[in-house]
Amino acid sequence: MTLFWIASIVLIALSGVMIALPFIKKKENNDAALRDELNKALYKDRLSELEEETEEGLVENQQELIDDLKQSLLDDIPSEKHVSESAALNPWVVIVPSMLLTIAMSYGLYAKFGAADDVAQWQQVSSNLPALSKKLMSPEGAALSDDEMQDLTLALRTRLHVEPKDATGWLLLGRIALANRDIDTAIGAMNKAYTLKNDDPDIMLGYAQALMLSQDPVDQDTARATLGKLVQRNYMDVRVFSLLAFDAYERKDFAAAVRYWSIMQQMIGPQDERYEMLGRSIENAQKQMGIAPSDAKSVSVSINLAPQVTASPDAALIVSVHNADGSPVPVAAARYPLGTFPRTVVLDDGNSMMQGQKLSQLEGYVVRVRIDNDGNVATKEGDWYGESSAAKMGEAVEVTIDKQY
Repeated sequence: MTLFWIASIVLIALSGVMIALPFIKKKENNDAALRDELNKALYKDRLSELEEETEEGLVENQQELIDDLKQSLLDDIPSEKHVSESAALNPWVVIVPSMLLTIAMSYGLYAKFGAADDVAQWQQVSSNLPALSKKLMSPEGAALSDDEMQDLTLALRTRLHVEPKDATGWLLLGRIALANRDIDTAIGAMNKAYTLKNDDPDIMLGYAQALMLSQDPVDQDTARATLGKLVQRNYMDVRVFSLLAFDAYERKDFAAAVRYWSIMQQMIGPQDERYEMLGRSIENAQKQMGIAPSDAKSVSVSINLAPQVTASPDAALIVSVHNADGSPVPVAAARYPLGTFPRTVVLDDGNSMMQGQKLSQLEGYVVRVRIDNDGNVATKEGDWYGESSAAKMGEAVEVTIDKQY
C-alpha cells in the first residue's frame, strides 16, 4: 500500500503542476504593448497617406485630419483602472480550488470504484503464501478449507506471474487444480513444472497424475511412460503403483492391475488399513480373469533387520520362497529396493520361477531373504541373509536378517 500512496501523490502533484503552469508562467508578450505598437504603425501610415493626398490637392485642411487621427489614437488606450484590476487578479484563487477539486475527485472515485479492499486482501493473501504452502504440503494438507484453497491459488498465481520459472510453485498450483478437479489447469501447471524440472520425482508423479485424467489417448500414453520411468528408477511410492493399477484396470488389463495392487500390499503391509481394500480389488480383478479367489494364494513375509547388519542404500532385497524340503532352487522370488525395516512383502503366482509349478501349489515352504550388496545375484560373499522356519500355505512368516556369508 505504501507504493500506491506514493504513486498517487506523485500523479496528483503532476496534475497540480499542469493546472498551475498557465498561471505561473507569464506570457512573454504584452497585449497592451502590442496594441500600442500597432496603433503607432497605423498612425504613421495614415500620416503618410495624408501628406500624399495634400500634395495631390485632395485634402483641404490637413491639420484638422491630423488632430482627429491623434484623438482616435488616444481613445484606443485602455484606462489605468482597468489595467490595474486585471493585474490585481491572483492566480492562486484559481489554482488552490482546482487542486482541492482534483484531490477530492481522485480519491473519491478510487474509494468508490477502485476496489481498495480487494487489493488489500490480495496483498495479505500473497504475504501468507509460505504458511499456506506449508499447510498444503503437510500430512494435514486436506484440512485446508475452500477459502484457504482459493487464497493459496491466488497467491500462487501472483508469485508465478513474477517468478514464472518456479517449478515448485507450478507443482503446487497443479495439485490444487487436481483437488478441485480442474483438469485443464492441472495439466497446464504440471506441464510447466515438468518442463522446468523433468527429473524431479514429485513433479514427474504429479504430471503423470494430471495426464491420467485427460481424455486424450496421447496424454494417457505420456502418463504411462512417465510412471514407467519412475518405476525404473526404483521410486517406490504407493501413488505410482496406484495410478498404474487404476489405468490397467480401466484398460481391462486385469493381470497388470493385480500385479500393481500386490506390489502396493507389499509396500504398506497387513497392518495398514488399506491392505484389505487392496485385497478386495485384487479379488475383483481375478474374478474378471476367471480366477476363483480361493485359488489365488500368496505368501506374506515380515522382514526385520538385526542391529549388527549394515548395508548400502543401493543394495537390493531378494526374497525367495522354497519348498519345505529345503531345495535351493526357489519356486518364486522377487527383488526389491532395500527400503526401510521392518517391512512386509507379499509373493504370489506372479512371482513364480519354475515352469509348470506355481507358488499356490505348495503345501509347505520356507522363505529366504538376502541383502545383495553388489547387484550380482550369483555372488554372496559379504551379503547378509535370514531364513524362516517351515510354514504351511496361507500362513504368514517372519524372517530376521542376522547372518552373513
